[in-house]
Amino acid sequence: MTVNLIAKVKTAFAGTETPAHLRRGIEGERAAKKYLQKQGLKFLTANFRSRRGEIDLIFRDGDCLVFAEVKARSSEEWSRPAAAVDAERRRRLSLCGLDYLRLLKNPKIKIRFDIVEVLFHDGKASEIRHLPNTFPMSRPFRYG
Repeated sequence: MTVNLIAKVKTAFAGTETPAHLRRGIEGERAAKKYLQKQGLKFLTANFRSRRGEIDLIFRDGDCLVFAEVKARSSEEWSRPAAAVDAERRRRLSLCGLDYLRLLKNPKIKIRFDIVEVLFHDGKASEIRHLPNTFPMSRPFRYG
């Protein structure tokens, strides 16, 4: 009898849908990736994770490594999506960027942090804004 109850609970939760905000985030990253590739950036990886955080998208733009944070929203009623990248988020992105550079054996390379705002209307990406070099690497992590 207990096994049937566990099976019913598993079945009930197996069909649950991904929440709308997570679906929007996934679609936002997909739209941002496509947009940046059309702008000539070379895609390297998505959702790089270290113990100190996550970087949504990583690209190469000529001789520069680009760490892109994607912010997807269905409206701008309260604020611009980029406003969500506060000082703490910038610090965590800087630390995670250092972890990525460490994996590459700390090359002497230019880096920048971009934000890509993706706005949705009727469930589809309707506007994409690329904000290059939005913030520098947080202190005390900056080179030089």
